[in-house]
Amino acid sequence: MLARYSSVYMEACENYQKQSYRNRCRIYAAGGVESLNFPIVHRGGSINIPIREVLVDWSTPWLEKTMRCIDTAYRSSPFFDYYRDSLYAVLDRRPETLWELDMSIIRYFMQKIGLNTQILHTEEYASEHVDIHPKRPDTILRDLGLDRPYYQVFASKLGFKPNLSVMDLLFNEGPGALDWLL
Repeated sequence: MLARYSSVYMEACENYQKQSYRNRCRIYAAGGVESLNFPIVHRGGSINIPIREVLVDWSTPWLEKTMRCIDTAYRSSPFFDYYRDSLYAVLDRRPETLWELDMSIIRYFMQKIGLNTQILHTEEYASEHVDIHPKRPDTILRDLGLDRPYYQVFASKLGFKPNLSVMDLLFNEGPGALDWLL
């Protein structure tokens, strides 16, 4: 969706929502679609934590496990070797908050794909927004015509899988990813 706008607002004033894409993404592995989760620090039952204050839980070796999962899923993709080290460098910076981690990942993929969309942050909660949630059928990409197939390593075995992380598109299409998004 970012490719279709000159600027977009990221909701910076909302409270963290469990079971959302704020700390997870979907990838295509040999066994099918898998979720990668970025663990957060849970603060004693508090449910109204501003998104900018949610801490990433670096006390477990989740990053190493995540990198191994990405390696296994994408090592055969055409552009994985080209982007792997620079992506892992972004992840290995280990930002303190989930907001910082998410924004660094978004900026990384935008830069690699060649998106020049300006990212702005809300100064107060904006109740009107597009909601993408993993627990319900998502038609947003289909409605925008962004669910059309592109090359995927396991598609010949398991079929094309839409609604994955932009990482899947970049590792499989490389510099052609932007053309696919337009």
